[in-house]
Amino acid sequence: MQNPDARIYIAGHRGLVGAALVRRLQAQGRRNLILRSRGELDLLNQQAVLDFFAAERPEYVFLAAAKVGGIHANQTYPAEFIHQNLLIQSNIIHAAYLHQVKRLLFLGSSCIYPKFAPQPMREECLLTGPLEPTNEAYAVAKIAGIKMCEAYNRQYGTGFLPVMPTNLYGPGDNFDLANSHVLPALIRKFHEAKTTNATTVTVWGSGTPKREFLHVDDLADCCLFLMALPEARFTGLIRELHPTIINIGVGEDLSILELAETVKKVVGFSGRLVFDPTQSDGTPRKLLEISRIRELGWQAKISLGEGIAKTYQWYLESAAVKR
Repeated sequence: MQNPDARIYIAGHRGLVGAALVRRLQAQGRRNLILRSRGELDLLNQQAVLDFFAAERPEYVFLAAAKVGGIHANQTYPAEFIHQNLLIQSNIIHAAYLHQVKRLLFLGSSCIYPKFAPQPMREECLLTGPLEPTNEAYAVAKIAGIKMCEAYNRQYGTGFLPVMPTNLYGPGDNFDLANSHVLPALIRKFHEAKTTNATTVTVWGSGTPKREFLHVDDLADCCLFLMALPEARFTGLIRELHPTIINIGVGEDLSILELAETVKKVVGFSGRLVFDPTQSDGTPRKLLEISRIRELGWQAKISLGEGIAKTYQWYLESAAVKR
């Protein structure tokens, strides 16, 4: 993306990751961002996607569009998670090949790795064991996207690179208590408990699973870093990596109990925590091994405490706007 006028399509630009990518690209002074809302372009419609690519001719694509959600959403809507994600990524990847997109970054998820993968999880762990059942449908769809990128690279010489971020959070996150991920759900729970003078906050699960968290602005920074690699280096990654994946994380994790205590402190809730062990814990641990991205020269900059504080401030401002 050396040309400042390069045509860049961000699929899913209103989502958590897509919005962060737009912020970073605009900060760079990029003038040719191609953005379409769901109402303007139905990514589930193959012909609509093909027509869009034919008309807009993007040179670079960030595939950040997806149906996402937490454990409850994945358990409740597995058919929608596998169907919609398969269609979205298949339509965009195939259209990118047909219309000679120079580079495509496919955003996946750390849930692609086996439930009991050795920790930290290396890229080579892919397809070496059973998946976590609570989000298997979503994970299978993302694995299919990885393999689709690999197949097109091998057969057609495309530049499609799948990247697997760890658990994400930040401004623009989903704070719905039923369908959100754990960190934004905790922010909302503690905030509401604080404002109503509640004495306890209930956290789903036992509190023992360990998770790694990456601020979405750090992820956006990493994605632009990868897209801007010199041609020989980027092409070399595509050809040399087996499997063709790069993990993106911070390299350290903490328990859900520790996370809850951190959020509690940031929000300023003075009550106590209650854990509900009847709710699923999910995978015991999900820490990414990140030597591939570190060897390329990138590392995260936003600490968890700083990131949670920024996210909580965004939540307060967003809630004020909604009122």
